[in-house]
Amino acid sequence: MKLKICTYNIHKGFSQFNRRMMIHELRERLRALDVDLVFLQEVQGLNMRHEITHVDWPANPQHEFLAQEVWHQTAYGRNAVYDHGHHGNAILSRYSILSEHNQDVSDHRFERRGLLHCVVELPGIDQPVHCVCVHLGLMARSRRRQMEALAERMEQLAPGDAPLIIAGDFNDWRNRADELLARRLGLAEVFQQGAGRIAKSFPSRAPVLSLDRIYVRGFDVASAAVHSGQPWSRISDHAALTAELETPS
Repeated sequence: MKLKICTYNIHKGFSQFNRRMMIHELRERLRALDVDLVFLQEVQGLNMRHEITHVDWPANPQHEFLAQEVWHQTAYGRNAVYDHGHHGNAILSRYSILSEHNQDVSDHRFERRGLLHCVVELPGIDQPVHCVCVHLGLMARSRRRQMEALAERMEQLAPGDAPLIIAGDFNDWRNRADELLARRLGLAEVFQQGAGRIAKSFPSRAPVLSLDRIYVRGFDVASAAVHSGQPWSRISDHAALTAELETPS
């Protein structure tokens, strides 16, 4: 069984510094990657102001608009809620999502964060795969507590050798996640496993910081890639990451 996945902070469908709405080009680029599972952060579920100011603003929530006709199963975790809308994380899947749950791990009311956990049924795999889309806080103390909450939840719901994928924007430029996730959950980061170092993903024009990650358990990593520079840097301030995974023989 081969599985291709992507993680991408889509910046609410706008280019860096919010200069242009890029949600339509983003959809085409995602489809060209031909992936099975997509982990998205900063997904706009509703924005009534953009509906008025942008004539081509999608009628559906962004995760539904992006998934249309390609990824037939979606899950959305609403994190930040304001008077004119809300945004959060999303998972798009070609395969059946058996369950979904969004855990609030916000450290304070000014920075709302959540862990979107889905259980996905894959053909040819006896156990369902636990998939978690994360977008961790900007402060080191917040990230530490959020990663502890993530590890505790997965220890309860995906113990032992249950297949597990955790992907998203970790905001972890000091690389504190590796030790905790490897030690407590037995996870490996896909770029570190292949190239020996975590990929740089921010800013997308010329990445210097390793903010975005893909951690896996129960899979071999066949390949991994960073999608930065043109045309990706026109779409979001983060680069997209992809990985091709295989079940062990």
